[in-house]
Amino acid sequence: MDLQWSDSDLAFRDEVRAFFAVHLTDELRAAGRLMTSVYADHQAAMQWQHILAAKGWAAPAWPVEYGGCGWSAAQRYLFARERVAAGAPPLSPMGIQMCAPALIKFGTPAQKAYFLPRMLSGEHIWCQGYSEPQSGSDLASLTMRAREDGDDLVCDGSKIWATHAQDANWIFCLVRTSREEKPQLGITFVLIDMRTPGISIQPIVMSSGEHIQNQVFFDQVRVPKANVIGTIGAGWTVAKFVLEFERGGTAYTPELHDMLDNLRQFAETVPGETTDRLIDDPHFASKLAAARIRIAALEVYELRTMSALSAGRSPGTNASVMKILGTELSQHLTELGMEAAGHYGRAFQPQAACPGGPVKLWHTTGPHVGPQAAVLAPLRYFNDRAGSIYAGSNEVQRNILAKAALGLH
Repeated sequence: MDLQWSDSDLAFRDEVRAFFAVHLTDELRAAGRLMTSVYADHQAAMQWQHILAAKGWAAPAWPVEYGGCGWSAAQRYLFARERVAAGAPPLSPMGIQMCAPALIKFGTPAQKAYFLPRMLSGEHIWCQGYSEPQSGSDLASLTMRAREDGDDLVCDGSKIWATHAQDANWIFCLVRTSREEKPQLGITFVLIDMRTPGISIQPIVMSSGEHIQNQVFFDQVRVPKANVIGTIGAGWTVAKFVLEFERGGTAYTPELHDMLDNLRQFAETVPGETTDRLIDDPHFASKLAAARIRIAALEVYELRTMSALSAGRSPGTNASVMKILGTELSQHLTELGMEAAGHYGRAFQPQAACPGGPVKLWHTTGPHVGPQAAVLAPLRYFNDRAGSIYAGSNEVQRNILAKAALGLH
C-alpha cells in the first residue's frame, strides 16, 4: 500500500480546507472543539449536516447513485482528518453511517427511495434500538416481541442506551418475531417511526451529567411490514452488517492524533511535579511518545481497512480490531489528560464544554476556573469509560477475533 498522498489527493485536501474555512462558523468550531463525548451537540451537528448536504458531502461512503461522493479511501480519510483539524462537529452516525449501509445492501428500491434522501437532508433523525436491559453484548438474547397482525408487526418491549432518542423521529430496531432453537434466528430488522402511538422515552443521565442516552418503551406499537429490512426472521444478518460499520466503518486515528496533539500542547504550558513544564518530565513524555507510536500503527491498519471499503468489501473482523484499539487508545489519552490536569481535574465544570446533550445534574454557570484543557479532562474521562462497552464490549470483540480470525472455539 502506497502511503504517499498523490497530487490529486493533496489538491482534494486543499479544496476541503478552503470549504471549511468559508463555511465553519465560530459556533460550529466551538461545538467540535469543546465536545466531551463522541457525539456533538445535536443542533450543531444538524446545522453542519445541512451545510454538507447542500455541498453533496454529507455521506462520503455512500454510492454516488444514492447521494454519495464517489471518493476514494484516501479522500475519505483526508476529509475525516481535515474535519477534526478544523474543529467541525461530527454528524450523528446513526442514520448516515449505520442504518444507511444496511438499507443500501438489503433494502428494497422503494425503501431506498424513501429513506435515503431524508437521511441526507436531516428530515429523518435516527437512533438505534439494539440493546435491551437484559441483552447487551449478548444481543441474540433480545426479547422485544413483534407479532404479525395482517400487514403490521405489533411491537412490545424496550430498548436501552438509545443515543439521542429524545431528538430522533425514527429508530432502527431488532425485534423477535419467533422463537427458534438458535437464538440468532427469528430476529427481524425493522424501521419504526418514533411518533407512532405507544412509544415513550425515559432519559438516562450519564456520570458526566449529560442526557445523551435513553430507554425507549414500546407498548402495542404497530409497524407496517413494509418497514422490515430484508425478510422477517432473518434480521441477524442485517444486524451484524450494521455492527461492522458501527465498530469499524470510520477511522479513529484522526481524532486520536488531535487528542494527543492537544494534550502535548497543554503539557508544554503546565508545570510538572519536578520540572518547569510537564512535557519535560521524562516519564510523562515517554507516555506521550508511546501513545503516538500506537496511534501510528492503528492508522496504517485503518487505511488498509478504508481501502477494502472503497473496493466494496465490508470491514469484517477488521472492525473488531479497530474498535478495540481505537476505544482503548482514546481511554488511555483521557487518562493522560487527567494526569496532566492535576487538581483542576477534580472539579465538575460542564459549562466549559459543548456536551452531546443537556446537562441534567446540578452545576454552576458562568466562567470556568482553570485552563480549559484541564477543565474538560474529567468530562471527557467520564464519557470515554463507555467506549470499551458500546457497539459490543471489547471482551466480545476479542471473542469474535478468536473465533473468526484465529479459528479458536
